Amino acid sequence: MSVALVFIGMIIGGMSGFFGIGGGTMLVPALMLLGFDIKTAIGISVMQMVFSSLYGSWLNHKKGHLNLKEGAVIGLGGFVGALGSGWLVKTVPEIVLETAFVAVVGFALYRFFTAPTHVDVDAGHDLSPAVLAATGATIGLFAISMGIGGSILLTPILVGLLHYPLKKAVSAGLFFVVFSSISGFISLSLAGQIDYRHGLLVGIASLFGVQAGIWLAGKTGNKKHKNALIVLYVVILALMLKKIFLG
Repeated sequence: MSVALVFIGMIIGGMSGFFGIGGGTMLVPALMLLGFDIKTAIGISVMQMVFSSLYGSWLNHKKGHLNLKEGAVIGLGGFVGALGSGWLVKTVPEIVLETAFVAVVGFALYRFFTAPTHVDVDAGHDLSPAVLAATGATIGLFAISMGIGGSILLTPILVGLLHYPLKKAVSAGLFFVVFSSISGFISLSLAGQIDYRHGLLVGIASLFGVQAGIWLAGKTGNKKHKNALIVLYVVILALMLKKIFLG
């Protein structure tokens, strides 16, 4: 069991570093296949996201790919937006939420696909704090309502709609996870839903994966990196469509 958890942690960490995602979408089902119940799996996943997002964001900042000020504005906006998720889930039918999610992902994916790949990481992107905060708040509202971290929405929106440089958008996506994962970790800890022993094992293992993933992302050209992200988003979009139409 321990060997399997270390291996899974490294794989998920690598995906977090390379794609700028939390990794819960893949980690929770993998843990359930190992025999963990869904609540324990979610707790372990959240703990892993704290490790990978904090360490990955630090590495990205060292490389100059993460603007902490802009990332904090987006993240705090997401935190505020997430506060309305309970109301949204309570008042809006699930099918409407799912349809809206698919529509947003589909549109963002289209704009992401058509966005230029040659934008330099140091290129300017004159975005006001209000725009960044509003983007984070909107993503936080819908993402938490759908039970996801939000980076899967943030990256294509930053690149496709706000013309953010690709590498910085991926880094901002991972930094966005810091806010949601820490909030979730505190909440689940208070509720007694964290398996600290296994969470620590997976979390520490994910650090090695994150470092490898960020190194690989740095060695990957913008075009190949973008194509890999598109494949990931298409798979997630297909899974969401399957859930809506086939259950």
